[in-house]
Amino acid sequence: MSVQKLNQYNFQNAIAIGTALVDFYTDWCGPCRMVSPIVDEIAEERGDVTVGKVNVDDENGLAMKYGVTYEQLMEKR
Repeated sequence: MSVQKLNQYNFQNAIAIGTALVDFYTDWCGPCRMVSPIVDEIAEERGDVTVGKVNVDDENGLAMKYGVTYEQLMEKR
C-alpha cells in the first residue's frame, strides 16, 4: 500500500478504521527527510496499516489539533 497524503478533509476517514501511522512533516525539515524513506517502507511492507503524511506547513490546523510542534509520528491503534 502506498502512503496517503492527508489533509483536513480526508484525515479522519483515513485513520478511522484499524491501525494508522501518521507522519507530520515539513519539506524543509532535515529529520523529516531522514524519516520519510522509513515511513514509505512501512507503507509498502504493512498492508494492514494505514500510513499517511501530513505536511504541517499546509495543514497547520491538523498539527495544532494534535499538538504537533515539530516533526513527530503519531500512532493510533
